[in-house]
Amino acid sequence: MKHGFIKVAAITPKIRVADPIYNSEAVCTEIDHAVEHGAKIIVFPELCLTGYTCQDLFLEDTLLLAAQDALRHILKYTENMDALIFVGMPFLKEQKLYNVAAVLQKGKLLGIVPKTCLPNYAEFYELRHFENQVQDKQCQFDGKEIPFGTKLLFTCENLQGLTVAAEICEDGWTADTPGTRHAMAGADVLVNLSASNETVGKSEYRRMLVQATSARLLCGYIYASAGSGESTQDLVFSGHNLISENGTLLAESECFTEGAIYGDLDIHRLCMERRRMNTFVQADCSVYTKIPFRMEMEHTKLERRFNPMPFVPQDLHARKVRCEEIMSLQVHGLKKRYEHTGCKSAVIGISGGLDSTLALLVTVKAFDILGLPRTQITTVTMPCFGTTDRTYQNACGLAEVLGTTLREVRIAEAVNIHFRDIGHDSEKRDVTYENSQARERTQVLMDIANQTAGLVIGTGDMSELALGWATYNGDHMSMYGVNAGVPKTLVRYLIRNYADNCEQEELQLILKDILDTPVSPELLPPKDGKIAQVTEDLVGPYELHDYFMYYMLRMHYEPEKIYRIARRSFYGKYTDQEILKWLKTFYRRFFAQQFKRSCLPDGPKIGSVALSPRGDLRMPSDACANVWLAQLEEL
Repeated sequence: MKHGFIKVAAITPKIRVADPIYNSEAVCTEIDHAVEHGAKIIVFPELCLTGYTCQDLFLEDTLLLAAQDALRHILKYTENMDALIFVGMPFLKEQKLYNVAAVLQKGKLLGIVPKTCLPNYAEFYELRHFENQVQDKQCQFDGKEIPFGTKLLFTCENLQGLTVAAEICEDGWTADTPGTRHAMAGADVLVNLSASNETVGKSEYRRMLVQATSARLLCGYIYASAGSGESTQDLVFSGHNLISENGTLLAESECFTEGAIYGDLDIHRLCMERRRMNTFVQADCSVYTKIPFRMEMEHTKLERRFNPMPFVPQDLHARKVRCEEIMSLQVHGLKKRYEHTGCKSAVIGISGGLDSTLALLVTVKAFDILGLPRTQITTVTMPCFGTTDRTYQNACGLAEVLGTTLREVRIAEAVNIHFRDIGHDSEKRDVTYENSQARERTQVLMDIANQTAGLVIGTGDMSELALGWATYNGDHMSMYGVNAGVPKTLVRYLIRNYADNCEQEELQLILKDILDTPVSPELLPPKDGKIAQVTEDLVGPYELHDYFMYYMLRMHYEPEKIYRIARRSFYGKYTDQEILKWLKTFYRRFFAQQFKRSCLPDGPKIGSVALSPRGDLRMPSDACANVWLAQLEEL
């Protein structure tokens, strides 16, 4: 459970209708497997000790007493088991029968949670057998007082933030769900013991409901449903089990299967999300009974997958949709700026690299929507000491095929004059040598914008902003930064999607060659005509930095936790030493370069991570990275 991860299980055992003793053995067998697998929270279906489909057999004392014996057997069997276990059963209390979740751990019955919402429509007749009015907060079982009621919170004393609450089947489908009240009272993991029969299209709706509930309540949600052991006299049950966390589906069973699914819930992430979202209001929990329990603190063996490109959807269709949506956001952000300012022209520096290519494609689409001629987009290529033929030709070809007005301004002479003015030796290839070129290019763009009454369109992306890989008051500055919310890993896919869907063969060829060109600022002279300065050799792979940025800023993971999951995500591609090296680089640069982000030009927010000081990130420019780096040094 280190770093807040806890393994959970939703299990559909193969039961027999009205055979609690057999069913208890089936439950125990599944508990064995789940505990061996490392599960700490285990959820079984509604009424699984008897079967949901017992109908009027629920009126038989013989069945109810056998169910109690089955519970005793499970309690005895789990005396030395650390997991928190939820089992569905009928429970007789003062001659009233309840549909309940029995909650046990280490052989103790911690509490009994009755179902709140009993359906009595369509195929459901639960009010025929079960009571839906709950008053007492205690019940008797084997001579012991047991907490009983719909407002029970099971709180782990030694895993910060872990509080679990239960609802049963229909409870989760109603307008005012018990789970909502549980979550607002502090539960960050909800379990649902269900016997949801299958009908056409229901599994899709069920999946949507579970994911939406976990997102709306910022919680983990474990849904265990009855399976093929139930009677098929009139209904069919598929054992459709689901585990979701804050809208993300972690695990799902195939319909019409038995057994367990597992998920690794991130409790610390859920707690952070609730702290971050001030609209998640904690309700008065004084009406709840808090039931403490303790778990052995173990290192959860992670099975959860962490997308190595968290900004890029893995599904091809979803990726295409995402790319089109992102470009629309960029385009309409720029369109609004033109409508407001009344400007009719744009100036954009093009290098033949990824970022300026994306910025130009966005600008062209915005002008098309505005009904402005593309000739009023002035594309400026500014060759200097590091420019290669490949990038120069791609820049010129791209500008021409898109129908813009191409201008070439060779800046080498101006930069050399500047070196003379400030007394810099042009043979000294240091930061002054590099940044002088970047600032000269920005000056050229700004002055051409004055000439044409236009706006300078910024090209820098979010990954560069995170690392501070931009020349202050050079490429750092513009009049509207269309790429400011787009990470480098996503820039590639946006351009590739554009190339795949445009109908101009010449444009496709240019875009694909740009995609194959190494990322470089081209500020140092080429070697044998090839790019001499590869960005990722200097600051590290962008796919790693984007990964670090996402889990630091979106998930607020601590450095040690990011390192742990990065090793899993990039296993076989980068060594542990490489990951650690670039993670340290990321933290050092991210903290040291905040001053550049504190004065960013305007630009549209695109996703859930953003760096604008006027939007998501409020960070002092003088913040120290020592605490974060110290954690990595201990590794």
